[in-house]
Amino acid sequence: MAALAACTPDSALPSPVAANAPTGASEASPSSPAVLAEPSTAAPAVAAPTSASPSSAISTQYSLTDPTSQWVIVNKHRPLAPQNFVPPDLVQPDVRLAVSGEAALLNSTTAAATEKMFSAAAAEGVILALASGYRSYSTQIVTYNGYVNSSGQAAADRASARPGYSEHQTGWSFDISDGGGACSFQPCFAEQPAAVWAKANAYKFGFVVRYPWMFHETTGYFYESWHLRFIGLEAATDMATRGIETLEEYFGLDAAPDYL
Repeated sequence: MAALAACTPDSALPSPVAANAPTGASEASPSSPAVLAEPSTAAPAVAAPTSASPSSAISTQYSLTDPTSQWVIVNKHRPLAPQNFVPPDLVQPDVRLAVSGEAALLNSTTAAATEKMFSAAAAEGVILALASGYRSYSTQIVTYNGYVNSSGQAAADRASARPGYSEHQTGWSFDISDGGGACSFQPCFAEQPAAVWAKANAYKFGFVVRYPWMFHETTGYFYESWHLRFIGLEAATDMATRGIETLEEYFGLDAAPDYL
């Protein structure tokens, strides 16, 4: 299998990643590869999801291909079109930030939902921070090519999403960190209050954990407790209620473990 890492800060390129070591970083992994672990009771990987389809009770259906759609699916089989897409409504949400520049931006719909979610978490004593938001096509090129130049394409595909294949480019996704910065982009983040709270409550604000535990054969990426994706309150609640873990399964799409 090829790359099993989906997002991470793009401020610096890591050292080459061991050939068979899974990383826990989002779209450009940290310098040290990490092995992810959760309780053995977690759901098994699903290599070929069956069509679950959104509930008929959902009031509005959205495109799975239009990058301005909150249901757009981006994975190793489904690059963005156009490849250099830029969200027309990027804004900086009024939340705690662990980044600056373009990485602090989200599309306006996601930003509004993020503000509500972060506020609700804070009211329960959990501090979330925006650790990585929008990532432009040009930034992805620089990051990905840096990996290729230092480690070769095979290693690059294990450590960084190819340009145009990143959910971060849509403005619908972002990474969170704990308010204190503990375990950022590391497997141990799953045990931090921010990740625990988000896993239990994000759906109430329209978000899902995009790369859940043990579904890398479906999503193409190892578990990322920090990577949230906005799909709308109705769909996120529908998934949570029905126990559906991945967007590929929910929308009846093929598993995408590797690039075509």
